[in-house]
Amino acid sequence: MPRVRTKSPVHQSPTPPSSAEPVPVEASRLALSMIQALIPLGLQAVEDALQQEVLALAGPRYAHADGRPAIARWGSPAGSVFLADQQVPIQVPRVRNRATNTEVPLATYAQLQTPRAQDVGLFRRVLGGLSCRDDEAAAEAVPEAFGLTKSSVSRRFVRASAKALQTLHERRHDDAEWLVLLLDGKSFADDQVVIALGVTTTGEKRILGLVQTATENKRVCAAFLRELVARGFQTPVGLLVVLDGAKGLSAAVRDVFGETVPIQRCQWHKRENVVSYLPKAQQALWRRKLQSAYAKPTYAEAKRVLLQLGKELAKHNASAARSLEEGLEETLTLHRLDVFTKRGISFKTTNLIESVMAGVEAKTHRITRWRTSDQQQRWCAATLLEIEKQFRKVKGHQHLGLLQAALGGKLSSPLAAA
Repeated sequence: MPRVRTKSPVHQSPTPPSSAEPVPVEASRLALSMIQALIPLGLQAVEDALQQEVLALAGPRYAHADGRPAIARWGSPAGSVFLADQQVPIQVPRVRNRATNTEVPLATYAQLQTPRAQDVGLFRRVLGGLSCRDDEAAAEAVPEAFGLTKSSVSRRFVRASAKALQTLHERRHDDAEWLVLLLDGKSFADDQVVIALGVTTTGEKRILGLVQTATENKRVCAAFLRELVARGFQTPVGLLVVLDGAKGLSAAVRDVFGETVPIQRCQWHKRENVVSYLPKAQQALWRRKLQSAYAKPTYAEAKRVLLQLGKELAKHNASAARSLEEGLEETLTLHRLDVFTKRGISFKTTNLIESVMAGVEAKTHRITRWRTSDQQQRWCAATLLEIEKQFRKVKGHQHLGLLQAALGGKLSSPLAAA
């Protein structure tokens, strides 16, 4: 790479400062951040910034009678600066105080010695689908940039992901009032990671935490939920829990939040469980029938149609009919709370947390071997916090007051009738 240094014209004679003391150039942090982001043009910008500071300290090149004979240029040895995540070689001008025989440090060069969010930048690239081996090839095209080895990339990712896991395990939740809790599990090799997603009374979503378990069993999940409560997960206006139908999760929820806590069982999972018993030629027809039944606006209508479909199913496939009957009331919880038409769009299924799971899968599907539990949890936590940054309020959040009122009143008559 050619040396990136420019020679000031001999006739250049800017007005030097009146003081004989060195006057360092105060480069703004914003400007330096922009310089670090300019790749590869940032190299020239760095050189310009360094030369401007040297000019302020030592005066114009070859101007010896400028009132500052003690401060002088002292060559340009090899050095390096960080541009984004990369350490880039560059010729660094030196300035020396000949009176004290000491080097005068360049403030600009010192600030450019720190990488701009080094671990964070590389962390995002790894999560974006690049393996540690591919990071070097995917780095920005800066001439002669120092390479990043697989081991150094791995160490930096471990640091960043461990910090994400600690954040997820320790952060408090008492800064909001919670209205909805969604729970679901994702498989990592032979283990499951159960993830909790919360929705506040104003519609914001947040990853509450995760726990690793061999299965979605009651004991582990109940301990996990109690930990969330201890970290401030409070539900003063009542709580709706949305699940996919896992019995261990349901038992844990009732153990921690009480037997009367309303659980909305995912209608999509129920429909797919039912049609899985049927021949493929009949599945599309029964999907439409079940979907139409669940779309009825009131509890009475939806339950009447579903019971009729259950009788019809029993003639074709008794196992499918039993699957529909099992947990039927929990699939109609929003109907029983009389908020299905307003809140069904967000909470009749586990889609809110399923989309999070899809994001985790997109980031981790290339990993074919999970070596340790720590690795699984770090990757999962790191990915969840990245996904969380893209969260928006739930659809129809302006109608959450209706759900609050329904949960507060408990709507004892429909629930009791169930």
